[in-house]
Amino acid sequence: MKLNSKIFLAVLLGVVLITSGCTNQSQEKKVTSSKSKAPFHIVEAGDLKLKNIRGIGYPGNDTALYIAANDGLKLYKDKKWYKTTTNQHDYIGFQAIETGFIASGHPQKGSGLKDPLGLVRSVNKGKTLQKLAFYDKANFHFTAASYTGNGLYVIGEEQSGPVNLGVNYSTDNGKTWKKSAFKNFSADSMGMMAVHPTNGNTMAMSTRSGIYFSTDNGNTMKLITGPFMVTALTFSDDSLLFSSVEDEKILLKTISPVTGEQANLIIPFLDYDNPITYLAVNPKNTNQIAFTTYKNDLYESTDGGKTWNNLLSDGKNK
Repeated sequence: MKLNSKIFLAVLLGVVLITSGCTNQSQEKKVTSSKSKAPFHIVEAGDLKLKNIRGIGYPGNDTALYIAANDGLKLYKDKKWYKTTTNQHDYIGFQAIETGFIASGHPQKGSGLKDPLGLVRSVNKGKTLQKLAFYDKANFHFTAASYTGNGLYVIGEEQSGPVNLGVNYSTDNGKTWKKSAFKNFSADSMGMMAVHPTNGNTMAMSTRSGIYFSTDNGNTMKLITGPFMVTALTFSDDSLLFSSVEDEKILLKTISPVTGEQANLIIPFLDYDNPITYLAVNPKNTNQIAFTTYKNDLYESTDGGKTWNNLLSDGKNK
C-alpha cells in the first residue's frame, strides 16, 4: 500500500500508520557530481516565484537561511536572496545539519544523476552530493536528522520499498537501518518528524492528535500534548517549537517534553486554510526562527519570535 506522496508534512495529515517486518538496507557512500556543463555558482536571485517549498533550515556551514524548492536551493542572507546556477534539484525531505544538509528528491534534468536520489548529503552548499543510502531506489518525503548528524530517520511509504513501511532510523549515516517499534503510539496518522540537535536517539512526531515524543529512536512513544492537530515541529535546544491548529486558529508554541510546560509565541495572523508547514530554528542562535505556510509565505524572526519579517508572500520575495 502506497501512502499519499502528494501530502507533505501533516497539513492534511493523510499519512496512514502501517506496520510491517524489518529488513536492514545499506548502500556504499560515494561522491556524486553534476555532469551539467554549467558551472556551479551562488548568485543573487532577483525576483523569485516559488511554486513548491520542500523544507527550510540553517546549515551549520553557512550563515544563510536555506529554502529547498522544487527548482533548487534558495538562500536568504543579509537581506538578499540567492540561488544556485545549476544543481537545481527537487530537494524533498530537506534537513539542515551542522556540516551542510541532507535531502531526498529528484535530480535536475541533465545533471547525470539517477532518479530518485535516495538520501544524499552536501557539505559544500549543493555543489556536490554524497550518497548516503537508497540511491536510485526511493524518495522520502518525510525525513529527519539531528543537527550533529548522529540520528537519521525516514518514513517508508511502500510495503515493497527499500525500508520498512513506517519509521526507520539509522545511527551510522545510513549504512544500516532499523524499524522503530512505535510502542504506545495510538494516533491514526504520521506527520513531520524532528530530532534533537545533539542526541539522535531523541525524536518527536506531529500527528493530527498531538505530538508523540521518544528517547529511544521511536521504539517507545509518549503523547506529550493534548489531542489537537499539529502541522509542523522542530527542536530548539531541549524544547520543541511547534504549530497547532486549534479552534480554527493557527498557533505557534513551545513545549518542554519533560515537564509539559507550554508557551505561546505571537505570530502574524494566518488564515485557517494557510497553516504552518515547515519550522526552523538556528542551532547556533536559537533566537533566529523561520516558518513557511501552505500558501508559500515565509516569515523569519531574529529576536526569538517577538517580531517577524515577511520574506515571501505567495512564494514571491518582496
